[in-house]
Amino acid sequence: MKHLLTLLSFAFLLSSCTEAEDASAGGMPEEEPAASAAAPAAEVMMASLPADAEEAMARLESSPRHGEWVTIDTGAEDSVRAYVVYPERTDPAPVVLVVHEIFGLSHWVRAVADQFAAEGFIAIAPDLLTMRDIPAGEDGAPSPDVARSEIQTLDRDAIHRQLMVVAEYGMDLPAAADSYGIVGFCWGGTTSFEHAIYSEDLGASVVYYGTTPDTTRLESIEAPVLGLYGGDDERVNATIPAAESTMDGLGKEYQSEIYPGAGHGFLRAQDGQDGANLTASEEAWPRTVEWFRTHLGS
Repeated sequence: MKHLLTLLSFAFLLSSCTEAEDASAGGMPEEEPAASAAAPAAEVMMASLPADAEEAMARLESSPRHGEWVTIDTGAEDSVRAYVVYPERTDPAPVVLVVHEIFGLSHWVRAVADQFAAEGFIAIAPDLLTMRDIPAGEDGAPSPDVARSEIQTLDRDAIHRQLMVVAEYGMDLPAAADSYGIVGFCWGGTTSFEHAIYSEDLGASVVYYGTTPDTTRLESIEAPVLGLYGGDDERVNATIPAAESTMDGLGKEYQSEIYPGAGHGFLRAQDGQDGANLTASEEAWPRTVEWFRTHLGS
């Protein structure tokens, strides 16, 4: 069922998606191999969505894109470890920061970054818990319980100072264009909305099921903000009307979409909510990509 729904939606997406070009040493694009009988079209099309949590490691291990770990100095006494994924293209690429959930920089968040690179962006997933030395679980990902506890103690001003330094690092890369956007999920969604308050250079923000920041601070926002929410997530959704009324009153661009029946974290849990999470993902992801292409350049 999941593959069938994705197959139906991909026909709509195909006309607006461009193939990534090979940027290694400025060479000619590599020819895409044709799908064979052993690789049905529906299986190939699944790559148009990010992996869900269960598929994340397999997707990362099979990715043809170059991903690497870097350490970025963000202050006299702190640094951020980040996962950077490069697209295959021959021209400079806009940068997208991918902000993790309350569980820390998981394999799933890195897989989302990989999919942004597949769409033509330089994707950087910073570990905002770098200085807290979160222990890894058996799967090599941060311990979610420790991450959840430590993330609540982070200083908000410090978070955005670090994110701006990471953005500068990204835009200074030889393969990068001079524009960046930010996207986040749950805790990271709130952070990506809030980042628009802090950064004058931000080109666009996408909020996946994150709460609205203090509305008295929204006046400083210049970047357009897109909010994507699950219908069965009233804790978060109760904060949407305040964002809509305040941003509209200030003349700021804020668009929101609530997907009926989808739950909190629908992009991570695409098999949930009796198909509603997958439907939401199939609608939200291409809208996210188009938002960044429109406001950051393609």
